[in-house]
Amino acid sequence: MAQPLVKKDDDRDDEVDYSPFLGIEKGAVLQEARVFNDPQLDTRRCSQVITKLLYLLNQGETLTKVEATEVFFAVTKLFQSKDIGLRRMVYLMIKELSPSADEVIIVTSSLMKDMNSRTDMYRANAIRVLCRITDGTLLTQIERYLKQAIVDKSPVVASAALVSGIHLLQTNPEIVKRWSNEVQEAVQSRAALVQFHALALLHQIRQNDRLAVNKLVTSLTKGSIRSPLAQCLLIRYTSQVIRESGVNPQTGDRPFYDYLEGCLRHKAEMVIYEAAKAITELSNVTARELTPAITVLQLFLSSSKPVLRFAAVRTLNKVAMTHPMAVTNCNIDMESLISDQNRSIATLAITTLLKTGNESSVDRLMKQITNFMSDIADEFKIVVVEAIRSLCLKFPLKYRSLMNFLSNILREEGGFEYKKAIVDSIVILIRDIPDAKESGLLHLCEFIEDCEFTYLSTQILHFLGNEGPKTTDPSKYIRYIYNRVILENATVRASAVSTLAKFGALVDSLKPRIFVLLRRCLFDNDDEVRDRATLYLNTLGDGSVTETDKAVKEFLFGSLDIPLTNLENSLKNYLRDPAEEPFDLYSVPKEVKSQSLAEKKAPSKKPTGLSAQPAAPTSAPDAYERLLSSIPEFATFGKLFKSSAPVELTEAETEYAVNVVKHIFDRHVVFQYNCTNTIPEQCLENVTVIVDASEAEEFAEVGTKPLKSLPYDTPAQTFVAFEKPEGVPAVGKFSNVLRFTVKEVDPSTGEAEDDGVEDEYQLEDFEVVAADYILKLGVSNFKNAWDNMDPASERVDEYGLGPRESLAEAVNAVIILLGMHPCEFLEQMEVTSLAVKDSYPLTCFTGHGGGPSNSRSHTCLLSGVYIGNVKVLVRLSFGIDGTKEVAMKLVVRSEDESVSDAIHEIVASG
Repeated sequence: MAQPLVKKDDDRDDEVDYSPFLGIEKGAVLQEARVFNDPQLDTRRCSQVITKLLYLLNQGETLTKVEATEVFFAVTKLFQSKDIGLRRMVYLMIKELSPSADEVIIVTSSLMKDMNSRTDMYRANAIRVLCRITDGTLLTQIERYLKQAIVDKSPVVASAALVSGIHLLQTNPEIVKRWSNEVQEAVQSRAALVQFHALALLHQIRQNDRLAVNKLVTSLTKGSIRSPLAQCLLIRYTSQVIRESGVNPQTGDRPFYDYLEGCLRHKAEMVIYEAAKAITELSNVTARELTPAITVLQLFLSSSKPVLRFAAVRTLNKVAMTHPMAVTNCNIDMESLISDQNRSIATLAITTLLKTGNESSVDRLMKQITNFMSDIADEFKIVVVEAIRSLCLKFPLKYRSLMNFLSNILREEGGFEYKKAIVDSIVILIRDIPDAKESGLLHLCEFIEDCEFTYLSTQILHFLGNEGPKTTDPSKYIRYIYNRVILENATVRASAVSTLAKFGALVDSLKPRIFVLLRRCLFDNDDEVRDRATLYLNTLGDGSVTETDKAVKEFLFGSLDIPLTNLENSLKNYLRDPAEEPFDLYSVPKEVKSQSLAEKKAPSKKPTGLSAQPAAPTSAPDAYERLLSSIPEFATFGKLFKSSAPVELTEAETEYAVNVVKHIFDRHVVFQYNCTNTIPEQCLENVTVIVDASEAEEFAEVGTKPLKSLPYDTPAQTFVAFEKPEGVPAVGKFSNVLRFTVKEVDPSTGEAEDDGVEDEYQLEDFEVVAADYILKLGVSNFKNAWDNMDPASERVDEYGLGPRESLAEAVNAVIILLGMHPCEFLEQMEVTSLAVKDSYPLTCFTGHGGGPSNSRSHTCLLSGVYIGNVKVLVRLSFGIDGTKEVAMKLVVRSEDESVSDAIHEIVASG
C-alpha cells in the first residue's frame, strides 16, 4: 500500500516523506499490466501501471526476456487509444524496453503512422522512439522523413529530429552527415530551441574538421544567431577556436575576441555571463582583455537573482587564483555578499576576498568571518581555512590575528577533515613563519587537551617532539605532553612517551625531569607504552644533565633509510626460516617498489580454510641478484645496485613478447631480455638479442648469454652485458634485434623438427637514462635527514621549465627525470615547505601529498641513493605564472659534493 506524502506546510518535522511507489513489487505490477489487454481500456489505470513499470526499470529492476516480450506486446495494444497522455507513456515504455529486431517490426507501422500524423506531439515522439529502437537498415528507409522533419515548421518536430540526429551520430555517423544541408537550414530557424539543437548537431558533424569548425564560427559570429541558448553554445565553440588559434604574433590580437566582448552587451543574462566566463578562461589572458569581463561580473554581484550572484562570485574566485589584482575592484561588492543568505555564495565571497585582500583589510575580514563560520558546513569551512593559510603566508606580519582565529575555530565543534585542515594550516605557519612557532605550538598543546581524534593527537605530539626542543622555553610543553600519558588511550600514550624522550635527548637540562616521568610509564598497563619507556630509559644514559650521545639520537630519532614494507617483508622471511646469525638490517633492500595501477585496482584474494598460509612476499631485487649471481659470466660484476622495471620492446598480441630489465652495477650494465613465444606451432632455439650500441658511446659489450630453447608459452631469458666507466651515470640509446632459429612443432607429438630456419625479429629501441642510476629510497623524517646532511654539500640553482599545461605536469616530469622517491609528507605532517623566503613569491604552498593540480606554487621533497651508495636529498620549489611558464628552484644535499653537482647536471641536460 502506497504511503501518502506529507505536505510541506504540515508542521511535522519528525516525520519522513514517503514515496507513492514504496513497497511495490515487480510481480504485482506485471499482474496489473494485464489491464492493457482489456477490451474497454481504462486510460488512467493504464498510465498508472506504465508509471510503476518505468519506476521499477529506473530503480535497476530487470525484466526477463519473456517478461519484457509480454509487456512489449501488451503495450503495443494501447496504440488503439486516442488519449494523448497515455500515448506519451506508451512512447516512453517502448524506449525503455529497447525491443529486439524482430519486435521492432511489429511496432514500426504504428510509429510510422504517428510520424505522419497531424498531431505534432505524436510526430515528435514517434521520431524520438523510432531513432532510439531502429538499426541502420531501417534508418535508411525513414531517412527521407527525418530530413523533412528537421526543416518542419513545427519547432517541436524539428527539435525532436535534431536531438535524434545527435544521438544517432554515435551509432550511424555516415547517415547523419548526409543531413548537413537540412541542419544548416535549421540553424537559421526563428525558434530558439530549434536553432540551439541545430547548431549543436552541425558542430558535432564537423568537429573533426578544424577548418570547417573555423568557417562555421566565422559565419555565425556575424549575427545570424538569435536564440540565447544557441548564442551560449556559439561562445563555447568560439572559445575553442581561439584556444587552437592562439594570439596573432604580429598584432598581438586574438581572433574573435571582439565577438566575445560584443556578447557582454547582449540583452540575455546567460549570454553575458557565458561571454564573461569565456574571456576569463582564455589562455595567457591580459589585464586589458579581462577588464570588460570583470566589470560585467561585478554588476552581477549586486543582482537580485541568487544564481547570477553565485555564477559571478564563483568565476571571480577562479580569476583571483591567477590574476588577483584584476579582481580587487570587486572587493567592496563581495564584502556585502558575506552576509548573503546563500551560504555557497558567502563562502566563495570570503575565499575570494582572502585571495585579493590587502594587509590593511585582514583584521576586518577576520571579524566578518568569525560570525560566518558557525553557519556553514565543514566542507565550506575547509575552503575558508585553506584560504586563510594562504593569506597568512602572503602577509606574515598578520600571523597573530590569523593564528588566533585558527586556534578559536579549532576548539569549536567539527569533523575530522575540518580539524585536520586547521591543524595542517597551523603546522605550515609554524614551519614557514619563525615568529609564529611559540604561539602556534601552545595552540596545538591546548587543542590536544580535548582532542577526540587519535590520529591528530599522535601527529601533533610527533610534531611537538620535533619543534618543541628548539624553542626558547621547551619546559612549558612538558605538562601538556605528560597529561596525554595519564589521560589518553594506549596509542596516544605511546606517542607521548616518545615525545617526552625526544625532549630528554635534545634538551639536556630537562633530562632529569624526563627520566622521572619515563619511570612512571614503566607501570602502564599497555605493553607498547612500557616497552618504549624501557627502551628510552636504557639508551638515554643515567638521567644526569649531560649531553646525549649523537649516535643514540640518530638511533632513536634519526630517519630510517629503509622502506617499512621492505623491512616488514624481510623480517617475516627471517622469522619463517631463522638462521644462526642475527638479523642484518643492511640486508634489507632499499628500493621502493612502485605499485602498478592494475595492482591497486585488483581485488584482494584471501585464502580460505585453516590450511591456507599467506605466501611469503618475494623481493624483486633479491630475486634478480640471485639470478645474476648464478650466471658465471656475471658473477664477478659485484653487488647489484638497481634493477629497473620491465620495459616493453614489442606490442601486445604480436608473435613474440619481449621486455627488458636493466640491471645496474658499478662498472657494468646487464640487459635481461624476457622472451615469450606465443605461436603454438613453433619452437625457437639459439635465441639471442643483437644490440646496436652506436648511440651509446660509453658502453662496450663484454658478454652475452643466449637462450638454448624457447617453447610455446614458456617465458625465458637471454642476457647481454656491457662495461661502462666506473661510478659514472653513462646514458645512451640501444637498438635491438631478436635473432633465433625457428623449428616447426608436430601438433600430435609436440616435438620440434630437426631442421630449422634462421630468422630475425625487430624490437623497439630503449634507453639507459640518468634515473636508472638513482635508487628510490624513502626517509621517515625528511627534515631530520636534511639537517643531518653536511650543508657544505648543498648546491642551489634555478631553472626555467618552459610552458606547461599545469604545475602537476612539471612536477611529475622532474620526478620521472630524477627517478627519486617523493616524500608524502603532508599526510604525516612531517615536512612542509621548509622556507617560504626561499620560494617563489606566489600565493599558496602545498606539499607533494596535497597535489599541485590547482596551485600556483608547489614544494616537493625527494630522496634517493645515487650509484656508489651515496644518499641524496632534493628540495624542489615550483612556480607557474599567468602565461603557464614554470620556474623551478633546485636545492640538493648529499653525502658527496660531486653527486650534488651531478643531480644539477641531470636536470640541466634533461
